[in-house]
Amino acid sequence: MGLGQVEGRSSVGACELRLGLIGRGIGPSRTPAMHETEAAAQGLSCCYDLLDMDVRPSDVPLVDILDRAEADGFAGLNVTFPYKREVMNHLHQLSEAAQRVGAVNTVVFRDGERFGHNTDFWGFSESLRRGMSDVSPDIVFLIGAGGAGCAIAHALIDLGVERLLIFDTRSGAADDLAKAVGPRAEAVGDVAAAVAMADGLVNATPVGMAKLPHSPIDPALIEARHWVADIVYFPLETILLKEARARGCRTLSGEGMAVFQAVRAFELFTGRAADADRMRDTFRRLGPR
Repeated sequence: MGLGQVEGRSSVGACELRLGLIGRGIGPSRTPAMHETEAAAQGLSCCYDLLDMDVRPSDVPLVDILDRAEADGFAGLNVTFPYKREVMNHLHQLSEAAQRVGAVNTVVFRDGERFGHNTDFWGFSESLRRGMSDVSPDIVFLIGAGGAGCAIAHALIDLGVERLLIFDTRSGAADDLAKAVGPRAEAVGDVAAAVAMADGLVNATPVGMAKLPHSPIDPALIEARHWVADIVYFPLETILLKEARARGCRTLSGEGMAVFQAVRAFELFTGRAADADRMRDTFRRLGPR
């Protein structure tokens, strides 16, 4: 049985380009619409499947999903929480960005091999450059050292952050990421002290998603002087961003990162440049969720 059949979508047959997203709790994702609409604008028929492991048998190994997708003729897969690191064990080659970040969010199937890329790195950088080019980059508090956090940590350093404070609830995760990033990064355990020192805060955890409707930190710690960015985009206004705005903070939603990572992924899947404005328009047409 093909992946499209398993997910209940009729995506086999007329599609020139088959793609998918593998993750958990991804039902509200806007990625399928962005890719399908952009492909159609370029004269391609694209079918994009959601491979949501929350609605599939929980014992299906990731490698089996990759094998089936490749056998079914997928051009590639996007990968999200919680598989961005695990997927690296099942690939043949990694891009420079994927190697540096230590996480993959885009897999391309080509000539019998699997190529891993990280488009989150560029996606977040582009979003921050366009949406908050004038904020202070001196001290930033990064919440989350998982796959997305790894990409964002490296992006923040490249963008000129002088001191990056990293927190993660998992033992050793923040320390490992800080070591990988370099001397300007350090792991922290005292969230209140880190927020007090920081100019900006970035949430790189899934906390705030529709299935995890909370704030990753106590909103009472946030002050009007902070700028606050979140990578979550469903819902677009997370509890963290809502609370930050209520306190007068500059905020940046997950929209930009979602759009720009998709722009780069589309280019990797198809070999064609994507129209970022058009993909953003598609994202916004889906409405505030």
